[in-house]
Amino acid sequence: MTTSFHIQSASWTEDKKALIRIRTQVFINEQMVPPDLEWDGYDQDSWHVLATSVDGEAMGTARMLYDGHIGRMAVLPEFRNKGIGSALLKALLNIAKQQGIHEVFLHAQTRAVAFYQKHGFTITSDEFMDAGIPHVTMRLALTGTD
Repeated sequence: MTTSFHIQSASWTEDKKALIRIRTQVFINEQMVPPDLEWDGYDQDSWHVLATSVDGEAMGTARMLYDGHIGRMAVLPEFRNKGIGSALLKALLNIAKQQGIHEVFLHAQTRAVAFYQKHGFTITSDEFMDAGIPHVTMRLALTGTD
């Protein structure tokens, strides 16, 4: 069965409740990220995208800082492996291109490296720990035809 969803730009002010709910469930409850690390103060000054079902249920989210740093990619467990993460990432890449950002980067959990490689990202750092989870930095140069 295919899951229908819609990706939209989100506003931290207007969509804060849904964004917080998703990230709390995925990062704080599931992955045990300390709340003071999750709520880093950058949300107000970021571009956010939100995946919703056809009936408006929030399913996933991601954000990008103005310097092209993509992060906080989170899809609720019941909606994973349905293309939502890819759609969220593509939406942020489109925003980056529209804003004239020429390179994006992210700190990928090592278990998600293959996902980002599938989208053209390459590893540019050694492994490091963040919130007790192994990560690597990955980058992607953007062109008008990606």
